Amino acid sequence: MSEVLVLIDHVDGAVRKPTYELLTIAKRLGEPSAVFIGSSAQGAEVAEKVKQYGAEKVYVVDDAQIKGYLVAPKAEALQQLAEKTSPAAILIPSTSEGKEVAGRLAIKLESGLITDAVDVQGDGTTTQSVFAGNYTVQAKVTKGTPIITVKPNSAAPEESAGAGTVEEFAATISDSAKKAQIVASQPRKATGRPELTEAAIVVAGGRGTGGNFESVEGLADALGGAVGASRAAVDSGWIPHTFQIGQTGKTVSPQLYVATGISGAIQHRAGMQTSKTIVAVNKDEEAPIFELVDFGVVGDLHTVLPALTEEVTKRKG
Repeated sequence: MSEVLVLIDHVDGAVRKPTYELLTIAKRLGEPSAVFIGSSAQGAEVAEKVKQYGAEKVYVVDDAQIKGYLVAPKAEALQQLAEKTSPAAILIPSTSEGKEVAGRLAIKLESGLITDAVDVQGDGTTTQSVFAGNYTVQAKVTKGTPIITVKPNSAAPEESAGAGTVEEFAATISDSAKKAQIVASQPRKATGRPELTEAAIVVAGGRGTGGNFESVEGLADALGGAVGASRAAVDSGWIPHTFQIGQTGKTVSPQLYVATGISGAIQHRAGMQTSKTIVAVNKDEEAPIFELVDFGVVGDLHTVLPALTEEVTKRKG
């Protein structure tokens, strides 16, 4: 059975949930092999985590030559590993960095590329939501090694014991790949909430919040979810742009999406309509968002959300 390379999404060795989703998908295509680009000292620890989700091999690429540079060195490392292993496919998280790495890798390998897949079948056929979410299409790479970036929450992680054999891989990084270097960075403030694009539950607020996101944040925290916002809320200066969901913001696909005080313009729907279950709370019963939802509540979010938060907290207790 051919290997399927999965690029591990991590922060300083802490493996993120999308990696486990990709390993689950990889099992449909062949034998999962995880690729860890990071400190070699963390390789064994990372292998222990990913082998629980089916990783038979874990290639450890020491990031001594890569750390501090932008995406080009990672693409070169993956290229060299792919040329050595001849994988059946390469799966990469659909993050902004992941898609940049995938694009460069596709050029280097002269292979086809599919981005933002929400499903991958055993024969390599992918499903995508395109044109602002108005159409669902299926596509398949027909040239070279299929390179596919997959959106978070596209599959439920399934535990499956793998060997997790660690293999060091020494990549040779060219000088041309080191032209763009990171000279400074500002860490994000820790909120205790999951990353918006990776969260299984998202509670988003819009113009109807009137700038008061307290009840939105309260429900998100009770559910263990992330906080999002519509463009109207961001443009009003109520919440930073990093929280924006929509055509000009982030795209999310959680198991549960709660839209509160959001009318449901097509630009917002483009960023969330692949969510598995959608709930809306809005005072306007004619709001377009109600055309999309699984469950709708006509009411004032500042009344509905605190009551819902109280009930969720009560049941958790």
